[in-house]
Amino acid sequence: MLTRLVGHGRRHEMVVVVTGASSGIGEATALRAAGEGHHLVLVARRADVLEEVAGACREAGAASADVVVTDVSDDAAVAAMVEQVLALHQRIDAVLHCAGIVSYGRTEETTADDFAQVVGINLLGAASVARHVIPVMREQGRGDLVLVGSLLGHIAVPEMTPYVVSKWGVRALARQLVIENVDKPGVRISHVAPGSVDTPIYDNALDDAGGVNSPPPPTISPERVARVVLDRVDARLHRSGEVQTAYLNYGMMAAFRLAPRTYDHVVGPLFDLVSRKRGS
Repeated sequence: MLTRLVGHGRRHEMVVVVTGASSGIGEATALRAAGEGHHLVLVARRADVLEEVAGACREAGAASADVVVTDVSDDAAVAAMVEQVLALHQRIDAVLHCAGIVSYGRTEETTADDFAQVVGINLLGAASVARHVIPVMREQGRGDLVLVGSLLGHIAVPEMTPYVVSKWGVRALARQLVIENVDKPGVRISHVAPGSVDTPIYDNALDDAGGVNSPPPPTISPERVARVVLDRVDARLHRSGEVQTAYLNYGMMAAFRLAPRTYDHVVGPLFDLVSRKRGS
């Protein structure tokens, strides 16, 4: 449950910023936070879709739901977004960074533009959000930044190099932020690593190899990930850290680390079988 406790256990509404709020994990996270009755600021690139999500959040019980159209890969736009949130609410209690994009194709097949777009949104976007949010939280003496990474920030798969590189980077960024803010125990940084999640990210993937993409089974719902994301902001969890969204993730990570030669030979054909349907 996403709450702050004030005085003798009294709750108050939090100001929660959700990036990537137009679909998938971001939308599910925003709706779950709305059900807690908090003030929401929804961030993504598509104004029309964000307005629809904002309406759904108000119906779900949000104290308020504002839309700030922002491309997180644009550092100046992220800075302006943070200033707009502060102008609206004078504080930021939690930032739940869910924005992301995926691409498919061997490294040499992936265009420079697609590589830059994936890394720009997934990794540099996360860095920009942290760059502008962390000073606010440090000045407040409190706040939660939750970065949604991926199981693919712990392991590797073929034909997704920009995404894998970006998610390994997001995990490293989260760890760096924990170290850099250890002097502010009220400022907490969390990294959430979903496995395979059934979201529109696969439908919207950049694809330089040609094919139809699907999340490899077994999948979990974005609502399940949203629950894990919001649990990181629970007032009872007074720590930074990293969390997986499924026990299967640990098995995949163990295979990657403990049997790398076998993993490297098996992961390609398996990935092709369960996640990729080639174009003719």
